[in-house]
Amino acid sequence: MKKIILLLILFQGAISSGIFAQTRPASDSLWVIETRDGNTYLGTIADMRDSILQIKTSLGELRIPRAEVKSMVRPGREQVVNGNYWPENPQSSRHFFAPSGYGLRKGEGYYQNLGILFNQVSYGFSENLTVGVGIMPLFLFGAGQYNPIWITPKLSFPYRNERGSFGVGTILGGVVGVNEFAGLLYGVNTFGTREKQLTVGLGYFYSSGGIADVPIFNLGGMKRVGRKWVLVTENYLLVADGAAGGFISGGARYMTRYLAIDFGLFAPIVPDQDFFIALPWLGLAVPFGVR
Repeated sequence: MKKIILLLILFQGAISSGIFAQTRPASDSLWVIETRDGNTYLGTIADMRDSILQIKTSLGELRIPRAEVKSMVRPGREQVVNGNYWPENPQSSRHFFAPSGYGLRKGEGYYQNLGILFNQVSYGFSENLTVGVGIMPLFLFGAGQYNPIWITPKLSFPYRNERGSFGVGTILGGVVGVNEFAGLLYGVNTFGTREKQLTVGLGYFYSSGGIADVPIFNLGGMKRVGRKWVLVTENYLLVADGAAGGFISGGARYMTRYLAIDFGLFAPIVPDQDFFIALPWLGLAVPFGVR
């Protein structure tokens, strides 16, 4: 057990290192120019005429027809790293599955799949409200009409200094054809940005029979380590009758413009455990909407 706790502390330290460090704002002269063919350029404006945009980049000067420019935006303070442009993390509202305090931007969404059976679509209805709906389509595998379904509304309240966000929500689920339901009420507080964050959470299970007396604790985080790579961890602790149990995890996320792939290991922690076993985790998410 001591070895497992030490591994968790070391991995969590790697995730959270630098969260509270100062970040250098991007220069006011820098712009991110996206063209209609999908290319993105980082540079300063050398000349802007009616038909031609001339920019200075690390590769030299480029002349782009104004008609081919899709967008021009100032990069965020964490989006310029060693002279390279990193698009904002499109999966900052969740770790592997557990929510962070951040929500999706208005008009953003993603489809998530875990182990083929788990399917969920999440969408940002506003800057503060994200809602997900999911289903396990067991009928596709001859399991009849009893298919689990769920909904995951979350309200997010970002800090004014953009260094964190508080979230509150629920995961409410049931089975089609069964007059019962169960869920989890939770609150999470995320410290850090969408690129580097540490999240602590507290939740209570509930059902049609009432709400549990014992809370479940969550500790998660992520850290951007490259344009396409993020380290991720998600951990749970439940203490009941003087005994503690839960899960610890660690892994990574590979992100492109059109796809995110999560892979890692989840290890169960049970009382008086004298062995270590880790279960593989593999999931994917397909972002859509305004980004």
